[in-house]
Amino acid sequence: MENTSQWFASWFDTPYYHILYKDRDNSEAQLFMDTLTNYLNLPEDGEILDLACGKGRHAIYLNSLGYRVTGADLSENSIEHAKQFENETLNFQVHDMCKPFKKQFDAVFNLFTSFGYFENEADNLRTIKAIQADLNETGFGVIDFMNCDFVIENLVPEETKTVEGIEFHLKRYVQDGYIIKDIQFEDAGENYQFQERVRAFTLDDFQELFDQAGVYLLDIFGDYKLNKFNKNTSERLIMIFK
Repeated sequence: MENTSQWFASWFDTPYYHILYKDRDNSEAQLFMDTLTNYLNLPEDGEILDLACGKGRHAIYLNSLGYRVTGADLSENSIEHAKQFENETLNFQVHDMCKPFKKQFDAVFNLFTSFGYFENEADNLRTIKAIQADLNETGFGVIDFMNCDFVIENLVPEETKTVEGIEFHLKRYVQDGYIIKDIQFEDAGENYQFQERVRAFTLDDFQELFDQAGVYLLDIFGDYKLNKFNKNTSERLIMIFK
C-alpha cells in the first residue's frame, strides 16, 4: 500500500473502516462516559474536547449529558458525517491532534486507542504537549489506550469477520514495536488491503512521554468501569493527567 506514513488517514476515511467496526458497543461507551465524567467531577456545562472523535459517537453522547463539546478528527469524511449532529453546544472540526487547539477546555479526551498511530515518533510527544496546552487550570487530560502487555499476550493471529456480506480477513502480529493488523477483503470484484499500525506503548512508555512533556499522571485505570489497572489482566490502559 502506498504512502504508509499516512495510512491512518486513508483507512479511517474509507466506508469499510466503519463497516468493520460497526458492532462497537455503544452502551459500554456511554457507561464509560458517565463513569468518567462523574469521577472527574466536571462542571455541569463544562467544555470537553473529544480528540480523534471519529464520527462523533462519544462527543454526541457527552453533549446529551449537558456538556459543551468539540469533536476533532483528522478524517474529513468522519467530520462531514458528524456535522449533521451539530447544535449550539456541539461542534465538529477537522484538526491534527499534534497541534494545540488554541482554546482551553475542562477536559480533553482521547478515547478508544486513538493514539500512537504516527509514523514520526516526535508526534507522540507533540500530541501530549498539545493536550496539556488545551487544558485550563483545573482541566484533566484522559488517554484511553489498549493495555499492550495484555493485548500482545492474547493476540489472535488470524481471524475472518463477515460484516454486511464482506469477508474481512484479519492478521495480527507485533513488529518493530508496533501492533499490526493487516486487513484484506474483496468487495464488488475489487481487492482491498489496508494496515493498522499502533505503537505498542506500555505504561512506562507513556510515563516517559509525560515526563518529557512535564505532564503529571494522576490516575491509572484498567477498564471502562474504572477498576484498578493490572498490566497482566486489564484490557485497557486509561490514564488521567494534568
